[in-house]
Amino acid sequence: MTSDRPDALGEPGETPGLDLERFRKFFEWACPGAVRGRLRAEMLMGGKSNLTYRVSDGATSWIVRRPPLGHVLATAHDMAREYRVMTALRDTDIPVPVTYALCEDPDVIGAAFYVMEMVAGTPYRLASQLEPLGPHRTMAISTRMVDTLAELHRVDPVAVGLEDFGRPQGFLGRQVRRFMKQLDASSSRELVGAPELQALLQTSLPVESPPAVVHGDFRLDNLLVDDQDMVAAVIDWELATVGDPLTDLALLVVYRRMSEMATGYLVADAPRAPGFLTAEGILSRYAEQSARDLSAIRFYLGLAYFKIAVILEGIHYRYSHGQTVGAGFDTVGDVVEPLIAAGLSVLREGSDGFRV
Repeated sequence: MTSDRPDALGEPGETPGLDLERFRKFFEWACPGAVRGRLRAEMLMGGKSNLTYRVSDGATSWIVRRPPLGHVLATAHDMAREYRVMTALRDTDIPVPVTYALCEDPDVIGAAFYVMEMVAGTPYRLASQLEPLGPHRTMAISTRMVDTLAELHRVDPVAVGLEDFGRPQGFLGRQVRRFMKQLDASSSRELVGAPELQALLQTSLPVESPPAVVHGDFRLDNLLVDDQDMVAAVIDWELATVGDPLTDLALLVVYRRMSEMATGYLVADAPRAPGFLTAEGILSRYAEQSARDLSAIRFYLGLAYFKIAVILEGIHYRYSHGQTVGAGFDTVGDVVEPLIAAGLSVLREGSDGFRV
């Protein structure tokens, strides 16, 4: 796994959120003989999402994942869920890292965590990373991304032991209600179009697609791509469940559209690279590979726009109340209404600028 901004290697006990001495004692108990030398660590990803570390004994490296420092919502950062779904998918055609150990005792390092294989690959986030590869390779990578999603949605949850991993019946209705409540909780201003979008979503629920394993945040930078342009691993399963798989597809398409929106807010713009599948191309390739009925895709797209708008409004709320620091948060609120408008357009007028 690679990182654009790795921190310096830390001495034992000095890596924030990961006490290496206590970790070593647990890992040697869980996987006897795995550790052969002095451990060092670097943080690969940090912030309000789950923290990711590379831990090495000089010969072998592993990835350790734990919740953010000081988080209070355990259900939002459930290490056992991430660990369980990757372990369940190990013997399928979905490329996932090998999982080694799960620790749910917060007394070890201060929070639950798990250990998995370190997979070599790049999580392409920016167009500037893909452009040197050229349009042909970029097309191949984005096509394999969609194929991997279709393959994931072919996995039978019952066959891999995930029959109780989610509640697929009524999944879409619960999604709409959940994000409506989330928007109410972070409401600090009037958002043009929000009441109408919520009403349309409530009154246009389609017959749900047959349930499947849902990643929850499937996009190119949550994949590790190897030097042969193959998907080496699907990562960041913290939102995984069993539900309606077309929610994954719709989010992927909306992320694609967001990369083209002139909002001034920095998002992953890898889809802007020449050769990357268009929104229509993503839908067409998925339909071909999955054989799923996409006749109700407009609802899913409207829901995806709404979900991302609600998440960004929550970030804006926390920023405006001094609860979030860092660069870029001052413009996040400007993106919310354009996303709501796009959701309304695709539901009400049947278009947000691309053909379905």
